[in-house]
Amino acid sequence: MVLLLLLVVIGLMFGIMAATKTWTPKLGLDLQGGMTITLNATNKTVPAESLELAKNIIQQRVDGLGVGEASVATQGDRHIVVSAPNVQRDDLVQLVGATAQLAFRPVLTYSAAGASAPPPKDGTGPGLPTAPPSAAPPAEGEGALLPIEAVLAYQPTQADTDGFAAYECGSKTPDAFDTVLFACDDAGTTKYLLGPVAITGQELNTAASGIPQGQFAPVVTLEFNSEGSAALSTLTGALVGKPEPTNMFAIVLDGVVQSAATANEKIPGGRAQISGNFTEASAASLANVLKFGSLPLTFEPSQVESVSATLGGEQLRVGLIAGLIGLAIVMAYCFAYYRGLGFVVLGSLLVAALATYSSMVLLGSVVGFSLNLPAIAGAIVAIGITADSFVIYFERIRDEIRDGRSLRSAIDTGWTKARPTIVVADLVSLLSAVVLFVLAVGGVKGFAFTLGLTTLIDLAVIFFFTHPLMQLLGRTKFFGEGHKLSGLDATHMGVSRDSLLGRRTRRTTRIAQEA
Repeated sequence: MVLLLLLVVIGLMFGIMAATKTWTPKLGLDLQGGMTITLNATNKTVPAESLELAKNIIQQRVDGLGVGEASVATQGDRHIVVSAPNVQRDDLVQLVGATAQLAFRPVLTYSAAGASAPPPKDGTGPGLPTAPPSAAPPAEGEGALLPIEAVLAYQPTQADTDGFAAYECGSKTPDAFDTVLFACDDAGTTKYLLGPVAITGQELNTAASGIPQGQFAPVVTLEFNSEGSAALSTLTGALVGKPEPTNMFAIVLDGVVQSAATANEKIPGGRAQISGNFTEASAASLANVLKFGSLPLTFEPSQVESVSATLGGEQLRVGLIAGLIGLAIVMAYCFAYYRGLGFVVLGSLLVAALATYSSMVLLGSVVGFSLNLPAIAGAIVAIGITADSFVIYFERIRDEIRDGRSLRSAIDTGWTKARPTIVVADLVSLLSAVVLFVLAVGGVKGFAFTLGLTTLIDLAVIFFFTHPLMQLLGRTKFFGEGHKLSGLDATHMGVSRDSLLGRRTRRTTRIAQEA
């Protein structure tokens, strides 16, 4: 019954693969080619929150380049690893390592970039990005930061106006502190002509989101340092009372307008509040973006690896050949020593292979598991671990027979005695895999994950397939009576045939002789 249940579960897994039309596992970077960039934060202190926020910004940048299926992950307490399959681009290294630029700029004018959405009328802007920008972020800010009085006095030139009229969302424009900026919201529906930078993210101490007491809509609160407080007070005081849109200022991150707010009153003391069409999620996202701008991390590429698709395919071919060779050696040994029991090993390994393959395919879709070379190595090592379980079980059965038990009895008692050893051995392997997965970095995690996965599958196969199959085979004439090719024949194990068939047979024979 349990044997049938295991086969049904594997069948269901393949059914899911058929329903989703996913038949191959997701390949890692080292197998399909691409780039891996490891960034090291050079700041003396690297808060975990800032590292996580930097990861999110870099993910948006990579996605904005049109690099599909790229992954960005933190590693340790100051590293970020960017993995971009099927990509060989020098600009990717420069892009992901650039420090995010956060700035507050006065709005000179704005207009609709497309017919899908009109420009905002309430001065709140579209809120926060729900998707990455459609083009690469502009280059890192250059130029000198102008005095706030010069920023407020700036008037757009005819060249600024003409350039803004011709500007299309998605185009890359220079992002300098002391000049105007053409920028769009994240949705690409509204474009803005912005004045020089009034306040930088360096002058923002912190940002938070929440619903103030007595209100119902979420807001974002900002707190600036002394320089930022003075600039904010001057900026908002000068914007109050001006006609729209010159009474607005925009919050810009990496050349994208995250929010545009109306200055309703002068804000002294360095504490500001941004309200608008926020949800709790969008307000929290804006607060996170602003906090990241106030705590910028400087990165430098510590390691850049490029793998060609050809090399990855060759590595995969060699890895599969190594696995097949290992499997062939194990099977050759099992058939030479255990004879007919080798088919039990073959069947169990086949079931384990089907379960492992389907698990890898489904985990690739569900949790993003990618099959890389270390993961293949873990699967190859698992062949030996699974074979160890069979050896322990088979040898325990043979020992029970040598102790005078019948074959059918030896199958059950041998299992009872072998089971703790098998479980402990697999638990040790599983514990090693867990520790390695937690402590390891990079591709070694793939080895640890596969080792742990195959160890769990080994336990399931030995419990729900191998042992039930041995019980069934013990009832057949070929195995139950110890055929010479079964691997359980009396001569091969050094016992008499009567001992193999059980003590009852020997007693019956003795009584018949005395009579």
